[in-house]
Amino acid sequence: MSDSPTTSEIEAFLDESLPPERMAAIEEALRDGDDAVAAQVAEVNGRRDAGLHSLGEVWRRRRLTCPTREQLGSYLLGVLDEGHADYVRFHLETVACRWCIASLEDLQARQLQAEDGEGQAEQRRRRYFQSSVGRLDGSDAGK
Repeated sequence: MSDSPTTSEIEAFLDESLPPERMAAIEEALRDGDDAVAAQVAEVNGRRDAGLHSLGEVWRRRRLTCPTREQLGSYLLGVLDEGHADYVRFHLETVACRWCIASLEDLQARQLQAEDGEGQAEQRRRRYFQSSVGRLDGSDAGK
């Protein structure tokens, strides 16, 4: 591997929270038999098995820097204040948090479904109204 991963990157690798390119590079190094990377992974796993965890590892595992789903929804709607929106954008684009990206994509899909559903509901209302117009104009009164 051209640049050896840090302990923090190995911890993130084991938690599957690295950006895909970096995950692939570490996986490739392990597949290619890079003894230094394998030793780093073994050390981190040994420390974890012993119950020792770094502050960074706990921070990543608990996703303490991740915005809430509600905040992601507000970001999607464009209603966050500028500073908070900048942080969410940084978290999504620079940190490339896989959980938050997946959550945002889910929210976007739900938004599209809701928009499609509203359009379909409006078409249904229009059809119901048009089919009832003759009955509502009074021409059927007394029948």
